Amino acid sequence: MFKRDVQQVKDLVLRVLHERGLETPLLQKRLVEAWPKIAGPVIARYTTDAYIYNQTLYVRLSNPALRSDLSMQRQVLTKRLNDYVGEQVICDIRFK
Repeated sequence: MFKRDVQQVKDLVLRVLHERGLETPLLQKRLVEAWPKIAGPVIARYTTDAYIYNQTLYVRLSNPALRSDLSMQRQVLTKRLNDYVGEQVICDIRFK
């Protein structure tokens, strides 16, 4: 008899993504998609665009008052988003 090297599909997929350099873009996509869940439905309604550039999440808001309020909560939101994804994907959030 021979030994089989049994691995979970999840572990295999993650290893292949990491080897091909696709892990970070996937995590970034998950983080951007998590913005409405983490920020809440009211803030999501005023969000017109969100993207990541150089480990910074840029969020475009249509309400200037909301923009200034959220600027004070940047650190908390950054931590919540990174915790949701399970890795440190972003270091800061900028509101436009």
